[in-house]
Amino acid sequence: MSSGAIPRSDEGLRRDVPVEPAATALLLVDVQNLEIGDAIRRAHPAFVADLEARVVPNIARLVAAARATGIEVVYTVIESLTLDGRDRSLDHKLSGILVPKGAWEGRVIDAVAPTPNDMVLPKTSSGVFNSTSIDYVLRNLGVRHLIVVGLLTDQCVDMAVRDAADRGYYPVCVADCCSSYSTERHDGALRAFGGYCRTVTLEEILAEIAGAA
Repeated sequence: MSSGAIPRSDEGLRRDVPVEPAATALLLVDVQNLEIGDAIRRAHPAFVADLEARVVPNIARLVAAARATGIEVVYTVIESLTLDGRDRSLDHKLSGILVPKGAWEGRVIDAVAPTPNDMVLPKTSSGVFNSTSIDYVLRNLGVRHLIVVGLLTDQCVDMAVRDAADRGYYPVCVADCCSSYSTERHDGALRAFGGYCRTVTLEEILAEIAGAA
């Protein structure tokens, strides 16, 4: 095969494969109290205001649609396995990020809280695929399509999308269900990882889910 040639078996592959509810999971990345706590409110008041008025309600609508159609809802949060955080990644130690086991900051925001039967995977790195068993769990569930929403667009959401693509999933990022500390950071991230996923709006993915159901 000549350099750069596309194998005939790959010619029909495409990113815009519609989701199949039975083979789809919705991943909420770090939609947790840490991002609405006093420190973030003081440092990024516009971010928190938009999160509470628009982004979290958008995520809540998507969670409701996912549950209604049998799509698995999976959560990941920044939270240590210990009280003193000795299990944290070097990056989190260097960055001063510590959410002790069981802390309020590690809980999912009430408006999109998990049910008792949902999976919540604590992590101590930017990438959920790097510091949790999510890949193993998703494969056990038969998941092929991963809808990614949450915080922050240019950090942990970015990592989830890229790593999911590398591991053979079809990632879908819902742009208006994600946020970062500035519009510039949010928009720049969507452009940067756009080649690894489908980027859609909430209304587009709701229509797609309804059609698939």
